[in-house]
Amino acid sequence: MKRLLILVFFVIAINLSIAQNTDEEKTLLIRCDDIGMSHSVNLAAKELIDAGLKFSASVMVPCAWFDEAVSILKEADNVSIGIHLTLNSEWKNYRWGPVAGASKVSSLVDSLGYFFPSRAKFFANNPSPDEVEIELRAQIEKAIKAGLNISYLDYHMGTAVDKPELRKIVEKLAREFNLGISRYFGEIDVNSMYSVPLESKYNHLVSVLDSLETGTTNLLVCHVGKDNDELSALIDLNEFGLKEMSKHREAELNALLKAILSNDFTKRKINLISYSEIIKLKGLDKMKSPIETGY
Repeated sequence: MKRLLILVFFVIAINLSIAQNTDEEKTLLIRCDDIGMSHSVNLAAKELIDAGLKFSASVMVPCAWFDEAVSILKEADNVSIGIHLTLNSEWKNYRWGPVAGASKVSSLVDSLGYFFPSRAKFFANNPSPDEVEIELRAQIEKAIKAGLNISYLDYHMGTAVDKPELRKIVEKLAREFNLGISRYFGEIDVNSMYSVPLESKYNHLVSVLDSLETGTTNLLVCHVGKDNDELSALIDLNEFGLKEMSKHREAELNALLKAILSNDFTKRKINLISYSEIIKLKGLDKMKSPIETGY
């Protein structure tokens, strides 16, 4: 009897230890946005893939470099792929329009058939929710037809979920195509590197890694690129746009690469996770809108 009690207490202690370790585990999901936007962005994504980083890649289907992104991502086994649902086109001299065709979704585009550069201008044109659904569905279907194994949806510049009626469309499409939605699994956003001074991005990343919350999934949204002639030529049509965008994107890339080389994730026992893994662990039926939950 005494031995049995000792055994029971031993098993309980082990289970408590496992639970404590799970609660104390630091989990980080790195989501890299705008893949397919340009050749420069695709090159940066390829560097992260080749460096072995586990991350989630959000692809912009309407953009000119989508096909190249497909070729790169098809060969990557350390990446979870999502659709960066796109209803805006914000760069001067480099514009894109709807996958469905401007004539089918005329309320979503300007007189030249391009998406509007900002949410404000998009909604000022009184976009039809039915046409929004047509376009977002077309983007998902094109990605699937291209051979991408899609796991989740998110939203370029937040436009696709800016209004309740549009958020419902995104949720409807996620159910229809059996996809997750970024920020619907209780992820906690950490401070991104995007607007941090160029010379401070790596130190900022390290400070973020040191301050990750335990017992939850921390979400770091990144925008990487190569500071070359192509990307440096892009000028944001929005006043709030970041100046020297290409330099900032390359600095983000370099910060992530340095963190990999320095074993910053491993040293801190950070568990890198992707959206495909989150979906397997939690299930699509466990998704909840961040509007409902307040996170």
